[in-house]
Amino acid sequence: MKRFFTSESVTEGHPDKVCDNISDAILDELLKQDPNTRAAVECCAAYNTLMITGEVTTRASVDYEQIARSVIQRIGYYAGDFAYDKCKILTLIHGQSLGAGDQGMMFGYACRETEELMPLPIVLAHKLAFRLAQVRKEKIVDYLRPDGKTQVTVEYDGKTPVRVDTVVISAQHNTKVSQERIYADMKKLVVEAVIPADLLDENTKYFINPTGRFEIGGPEGDSGLTGRKIVVDTYGGRAPHGGGSFSGKDPTKVDRSATYMARYICKNVVDAGLADEMELQVAYAIGVARPVSVFVDTFGTGKLPDDEIAEIVKKEFDLRPAAIIAKLGLRRPIYAETASYGHFGRDSYPWEQTDRSDLKKYL
Repeated sequence: MKRFFTSESVTEGHPDKVCDNISDAILDELLKQDPNTRAAVECCAAYNTLMITGEVTTRASVDYEQIARSVIQRIGYYAGDFAYDKCKILTLIHGQSLGAGDQGMMFGYACRETEELMPLPIVLAHKLAFRLAQVRKEKIVDYLRPDGKTQVTVEYDGKTPVRVDTVVISAQHNTKVSQERIYADMKKLVVEAVIPADLLDENTKYFINPTGRFEIGGPEGDSGLTGRKIVVDTYGGRAPHGGGSFSGKDPTKVDRSATYMARYICKNVVDAGLADEMELQVAYAIGVARPVSVFVDTFGTGKLPDDEIAEIVKKEFDLRPAAIIAKLGLRRPIYAETASYGHFGRDSYPWEQTDRSDLKKYL
């Protein structure tokens, strides 16, 4: 059965990702000085102004404005009203309640489509977005600006990806370059440098800056918010999302830590051969350490019934927040890297390790 699935990604210069990057850079500096920091830092960026808001309880002493300007500079906003040394920055931070707790549901997912055990559309979309930034930063071309979006549609034969049907790239650029050059460069230097040739064919469609000129981007072109790209951050829409964002939150927030743990569990269950595809939902109640529910769906690929795999998950993995933090080593400044190009699919993250081969004992 032929079917199509699409996922998108954005560059670090996208206004929402600017905010995610600042929030996680602040969190990393807080955790570097005080691993017991409690924080939920959120940013809003619009035109020439950045507002840093949220709740922080910590022994650390950080310069929020300096961190924000450093991130904006690293991303590449050197000119315009949102330039790193020109934009206005407002800081509205207050202490955080230490006893509130949290509730909600979190999802994990893994499949055998790629070596990362991630869905192919989001893997390719992230690689295109990363390459778009790389081409700009390494000055392979001299006209690109930080903002950009990518989108990939993959054709499947049943559950097997067989080809890339459509590629969409929107790249911010200067006023001098022609649309013809952008199209030719992006196709050669970005698309063909990233997507394997055997996935592209004469019927693959390319839409490069399909709306025309893209000269005004970033917060000058559209407002940005921390935590607004949650589908980009996870599985590109292949798996559900509980709704909670990640960036700027310390690991005591299960929105972040339990979602990371759910990915770790799914990846290890699939890697161990108990299933070829797995979705996991865990749900928490305020003030209750253990999940109130654990749900598994292997979409018919499980070597055991889904309810048995759910029982294995509860037996083999400690899903209490403190245990998750300890297992994955989450009280460290490791979050800035996650703010762009996805929280899953890169081996440098502790929740991406496949170190539970002992699960094969259940086969």
